[in-house]
Amino acid sequence: MADKYDDCTAVTEFCVIDATIYGYRPDLAANIFFLVTFGLLGGIQMLQGLRWRTWTFMIAMVLGCLTEAIGYIGRILLNDNPWSGVGFNIQICCIIIAPAFYSAAIYLTLKHLVLTLGSQFSLLQPKWYTWIFIGCDLLSLILQGAGGGTAASASSQSTQDFGSNLMITGIVWQVVTLLVFAVLAGDFFLRLYRNRSNLTHSASEILRTTKFMLFLAGLTLAYLGIEIRCIYRIAELAGGWKNDIMQNETEFIVLEGVMIVIAALAVTAFHPGYCFPQMSQPKRAGPNGIMGEKEVSDHESPNAPV
Repeated sequence: MADKYDDCTAVTEFCVIDATIYGYRPDLAANIFFLVTFGLLGGIQMLQGLRWRTWTFMIAMVLGCLTEAIGYIGRILLNDNPWSGVGFNIQICCIIIAPAFYSAAIYLTLKHLVLTLGSQFSLLQPKWYTWIFIGCDLLSLILQGAGGGTAASASSQSTQDFGSNLMITGIVWQVVTLLVFAVLAGDFFLRLYRNRSNLTHSASEILRTTKFMLFLAGLTLAYLGIEIRCIYRIAELAGGWKNDIMQNETEFIVLEGVMIVIAALAVTAFHPGYCFPQMSQPKRAGPNGIMGEKEVSDHESPNAPV
């Protein structure tokens, strides 16, 4: 951005906080809270993934928590120096892309739900849920990451605006993908309900368990948290840099930080390994009687690797 504050690197009488992009000094306590919370949730997710062998789910969740934690380190640096280029670059890149990893974790569950409860009630073959939605999520991640990197390294207003537009495109794509996912998941469960008298005994038993219902509630809560966050981010970025929404820290804390904490906490508290064990990778006895992991196809078992 070519203006009179180009050479500002620290808060001085001339380089005032109000002239920074955010217009405030990020609250230290709030950002330490988010750093610690995401760090703890990431550690718990790793332990849960190792315990229940939910490998791909674990990788997505741990990456999300780690990226969030790094992003809030950036905001802590901005608390120390609101003009910190390093702090701004870290947080704009990491906090923007992190929820895409949580979305990926949610997408991974639908294949296993369909395989377990009845693939005949699904509009798509189970394996396509993973390919389609993880592919769309990857595109969203690339757009948001490229936009964040462009905005962070921009030396002109036009380049920074281009980066902002890339981020908006990525987030809009993420919202659309989430909505399509919700439509397909909703259609599947509606068909299950309409054909509840024709379900297998095992599917009926699973649907009656409290743990499974809590798992679905956790997924729904996580989904809503991510959607709310994405809608907020679109509004924040669409107004341009230094707009009123971007410079409102309370809205950022609630609609970005808290929403993603809720999403991560929901799928940690109601982890699929405990609440939906059909998603876990089992150890099976090999021909020599030694326990080992055995891959199975989508058509054979809901425990097939994602």
